[in-house]
Amino acid sequence: MTKPSPDLHKLCTQIRRDIVRMVHSCQSGHPGGSLGCTEFFVALYFRIMKHDPRFSMAGHGEDLFFLSNGHISPVFYATLARAGYFDVKELATFRQINSRLQGHPATHEHLPGIRVASGSLGQGLSVAIGAAQAKKLNLDDRFVYVLMGDGEQQEGQIWEASMYAAHHRVDNLIATIDYNGQQIDGPVKEIIDLKNLRAKWESFGWEVQEFDGNNLDSVIAGLERAKTLAGKGKPVLNLMTTVMGQGVDYMMGSHKWHGVAPNDEELKKALAQLEETVGDY
Repeated sequence: MTKPSPDLHKLCTQIRRDIVRMVHSCQSGHPGGSLGCTEFFVALYFRIMKHDPRFSMAGHGEDLFFLSNGHISPVFYATLARAGYFDVKELATFRQINSRLQGHPATHEHLPGIRVASGSLGQGLSVAIGAAQAKKLNLDDRFVYVLMGDGEQQEGQIWEASMYAAHHRVDNLIATIDYNGQQIDGPVKEIIDLKNLRAKWESFGWEVQEFDGNNLDSVIAGLERAKTLAGKGKPVLNLMTTVMGQGVDYMMGSHKWHGVAPNDEELKKALAQLEETVGDY
């Protein structure tokens, strides 16, 4: 595996700047989970996936990505913009009236890069399974990726879908769980403890691996390995440990930054910790 260039590390910092600026501007949104998943999105769109920013909904011959935990749309939008799907200046319209950048991704606005409306937790895995099976039917050998939250594992539809994928050998599917231990009302362990999540998924017939989601080298290595595990009869699950609010000290590790925007002073503190590297929008 080739070590990621410093440019990707710098891009992570820039996207984190984008996230806090977007959420601050409209005083609404979810910065914590977005900050924690930045390395994942940068790795996926700038190193791992075969994709085309010119964007076609069908995505024939391309890898597909579905965001199930749609509330972390700021990191998704910032990544798509930085990857060339639309002008980065449009990030300034996040959550504004008539914006294509809705609080939760939606297809109605025809924003390039968005293939499904998401935000109602528990549904994204089912959507991704359908897309993965469609690729098999079309003799398309590319992968389908989906990201879920750990609190989302409390949804029953996740487990119906996981059984279905294993039973039907949907082995072109690579799912990832953002394992940050936080959900909207508090620590996941206190709301509904997930216990041994790896053992659960393995017992449902999935190939499971774990990696550090806030170390870019680790994320790239983990996603590369996931591709080697795929295609062998089992769907693949990545348990990706992250820190909610990564990169902004006062947000790190707290569920309180789920659905809360920084004020002017807090924005200033955040930006002081995040260097402008490839230019603010």
